Amino acid sequence: MRYLPGPQYAQLVEERMLKILLALSAFLLAPQFFQPRNDLFQVNHGKSLLDAHNCYPYDGKWADRIDRALSTGFPVAIEQDIAPYVDPATGKVIAKVTHRNKADAADPTLKHHFFDRVQPIVERALKDGDKGKWPLIVLHFDFKDNATPTLEAVWQVLGEYPDWITTGTKTENDSDLSHLDWKPILVLTEDNDNQEQVFYRKLAPGDKMRLFGSAHTNDKIFQGLNERQKQHAMAHAAPDLLLPKPATNYRRWWNNPWSVVEEGGQRAAGDWTAADDQRLKALADHAHRLDYWIRFYTLDGFAPAQDRGWGAGYNFGSLQAVQLRWKAALQDGVDMIATDQYEDLRAFMKKSGYYSAKE
Repeated sequence: MRYLPGPQYAQLVEERMLKILLALSAFLLAPQFFQPRNDLFQVNHGKSLLDAHNCYPYDGKWADRIDRALSTGFPVAIEQDIAPYVDPATGKVIAKVTHRNKADAADPTLKHHFFDRVQPIVERALKDGDKGKWPLIVLHFDFKDNATPTLEAVWQVLGEYPDWITTGTKTENDSDLSHLDWKPILVLTEDNDNQEQVFYRKLAPGDKMRLFGSAHTNDKIFQGLNERQKQHAMAHAAPDLLLPKPATNYRRWWNNPWSVVEEGGQRAAGDWTAADDQRLKALADHAHRLDYWIRFYTLDGFAPAQDRGWGAGYNFGSLQAVQLRWKAALQDGVDMIATDQYEDLRAFMKKSGYYSAKE
C-alpha cells in the first residue's frame, strides 16, 4: 500500500467528498425528487408546449390560424393580441383581437374569436373530467394597449368562464406561490406593471387569480446603450444578471426574444453552434432554478414564397435552420416555443418523440 503525505491525503479526501456531494446534488435535483414551487411545471407533464404565435386574423386575412393551431393537438398555447374598441352606442370598452394598437368595428372580439371557438373543446373536456390532461389550452395575451379600461374588459370576459379558467389564490406574501386549481384553460399575460395592478394588486388575499404575468427582464443593464450595444449585451449577459429575482405568486414565467440566445436574433443568426446551445440551456436552467417557465419567440424558418402573413422579422430562412433551434429548445427544456409554423413544429415534436397524440 502506498501512503500519501498528510496534505496530499487531505486533498484526495476533499476531492472525493466533492465528487460525492455533486453526485448527491444531481440525484436530489432530478425531476422525481425536485419539486418546484411553481405549478406551471406540471403542465404537459413538464414537456415543451407549442405556442401558436399571433393566432388571429390580420385585417380579415389569415382567419384560419386558430383552427390551424387547434387542429395540431393538445396541449397547445394560443397567443391573442388584445386592443380596445369603444362601442359608439354605449361608450363601453370591448376587448378585441387585432395586430393594431386600436381595434375597429371589423375586428373580432376576444369572446367570439377565442372563447366561442373553443367552447366545444372545453365542454367536452369538462364532461370527460380527465384533469391529468389539463390545461388543454394556454391562452397567452399580448396587450397592445395597457390602459386600465382595456385590462378590466379582459378581466370581465375571463370572469364569465369560472369553470373553464385555471385559478390561483392571492397570497399575503408575493413570495408564497399558491397552488393552482386546474381547469381546461390556463391564462398568461406579460410583464406590464399596470397589468399586475389590475389583475393582482387589486385583489384581496384569498381572492381568485384568473391569469399570471411574466417576469421583468433587468433593463438596467441596457441603460445608455444604443441598439447595437443592447443586442450585444442581451446575448452575452449572464442569465442571473438578466433575471435576478425569483418567481412570485403573480409573475410565474419569463418571456424572451431569441436575440438573448443569438446576437441580433433570427435574421442575423449564422450556423447553430455548441456555444449557442450552451447559452440556451444556461438561460432555461437559470429560469427553472428561480421557478419560472421560460418562453422564446418566435422561431420560424421558411422561404419567401411560403410566407402566410408571418413576415421576415423572425425568419431563420429555412426549415432546416429553424429545426436545429427547435431541437435544441426541446432538449434544453424550453417550456413554450413560439412559432408561426404551427403544423411544422408539431410534426417535428412528434418525430422527435416530444409529443404523442395519445397523451
